[in-house]
Amino acid sequence: MAKHIPEQIAYSEDLCLINSPTFFDCVIHLICTKGSCSFRYYDRLFTMSANDIAVISRPQLVTDIKPGGECGCEYIAAPDKFLHNLLPANNYAIQGCVSLFENPIIKVTDLDAERFRTDLHNIRNRIDNIDHRFYQELMGSLLQTMVYDLFDFHAKTNDNILTTDRVGYITSQFFTMIEGGRPKTQREVSHYAEQLHVTAKYLSDTIKRVTGTSVSTHINNAATAIALEYLKNSKMSVSQIADEMNFSSLSYFSRFCVKHIGMSPVKFRTAGAKK
Repeated sequence: MAKHIPEQIAYSEDLCLINSPTFFDCVIHLICTKGSCSFRYYDRLFTMSANDIAVISRPQLVTDIKPGGECGCEYIAAPDKFLHNLLPANNYAIQGCVSLFENPIIKVTDLDAERFRTDLHNIRNRIDNIDHRFYQELMGSLLQTMVYDLFDFHAKTNDNILTTDRVGYITSQFFTMIEGGRPKTQREVSHYAEQLHVTAKYLSDTIKRVTGTSVSTHINNAATAIALEYLKNSKMSVSQIADEMNFSSLSYFSRFCVKHIGMSPVKFRTAGAKK
């Protein structure tokens, strides 16, 4: 049975629960520990055997789950928004997630499988420590370790993540701009379309088809990570950060933070100062 805590972080060994409505805003990080299983994701059939890992960013699109004989699994579900806020804007996550959308299965060695299970168990063993004064930071640190291990596993066998056709080129160039920090000051889809010499509709349709996520979401996720970095580690005032990030007004920056971080920048800094 899954253990639930604030932020909906959960550990479970029940494969048939991975598409539960509880996890619709979460990313599933799953390992098959024995036997085999299969499921459909975006209506494509995938199979797993012992030591295979799956990263499923849209569990609501998982169907036809079929555990094989003697199948065993373990997984952590964590909110997508929480995970995005843990990682810096310039990282392997963006293009890695594009590839994992196409094929969520990662083949790993026995040693890496054991390392991943250790990551899962470290999270599982601390989930209930909600009286820890730095609980959110503690869980964030453990999740971050797991995610970076996943990046390492995936990168070992995915040196060339995107294809070389036009769709691959457009997608690759778009994420190069995102990784380069462009969302710090440019958050309009039209800007990226103009830079790539395509229409905004073509760019939107392409990115949505390849990643399952809208262009605006990718842009705003990166901009949110940059804003968080400023708010956490900069001595700049909130007004100065808004200017630095090219927001038209302080109130617009505040609304952006409320929507994507969950609170105003002033409240975020005040909450951080109290910890």
